[in-house]
Amino acid sequence: MNFDEGELLLFDKPKTWTSFDVVNKIRYAIKCKKVGHAGTLDPLATGLLILCTGKMTKQIDTYQAQEKEYLATIQFGKTTPSADLETDFDAEYPYFHITQEDLQNTINQHFIGQIEQIPPIYSAIKQDGKRLYELARKGKTTEIKPRTVTINEIEITRFELPFVEIKIVCSKGTYIRSIAQDLGKAMDSGGVLADLIRTRSGDFLLQNAWQLTDFLEHLKTEHQAKEHTDNAGF
Repeated sequence: MNFDEGELLLFDKPKTWTSFDVVNKIRYAIKCKKVGHAGTLDPLATGLLILCTGKMTKQIDTYQAQEKEYLATIQFGKTTPSADLETDFDAEYPYFHITQEDLQNTINQHFIGQIEQIPPIYSAIKQDGKRLYELARKGKTTEIKPRTVTINEIEITRFELPFVEIKIVCSKGTYIRSIAQDLGKAMDSGGVLADLIRTRSGDFLLQNAWQLTDFLEHLKTEHQAKEHTDNAGF
């Protein structure tokens, strides 16, 4: 691998790691200054994270613009300030009235195609030079402008209330936490994102991604093999 010339690397981001944690870990490991990711994943999310090194970083925007696919678990009946499990539950709602048929109908009517969504206050979006999550953690409130995103598909893959698992195919910039929150409101309940896995970005699949530990071990093995070859030359 020639990291300075440019490589595209696929990783399965570990839970609780930020996307920048992965970038910094790889940058240090491969000794390459230019390393960037093509699409942020929240700390509590896992799944496909695309990294570009060296000259390939010029193509980050292209990879970032690709269609995304997620497997999301929504917990109905509760809400949190962050719309996921990063913060504590702040309210409870009834959810036994929700049926799979009603939920799918609501999805089809209101959550497919181009939709307007308001990003969570706990997000990395910058407003007036500050990231929203920085304001949220200080207890400050601010008006967040809605954004237009495209949802191509939402399929219910498991229905076991209060938990519902859905597959989502969507455009870049879509906040799955907002979908969970908005679905809760649409069903006269609460909704929080309990788990999220990015399974695809464009043509790149999670199943082809490195585990961080395996990649670092691979680098170590390659380095040792190169040292052995170099030493054998003397």
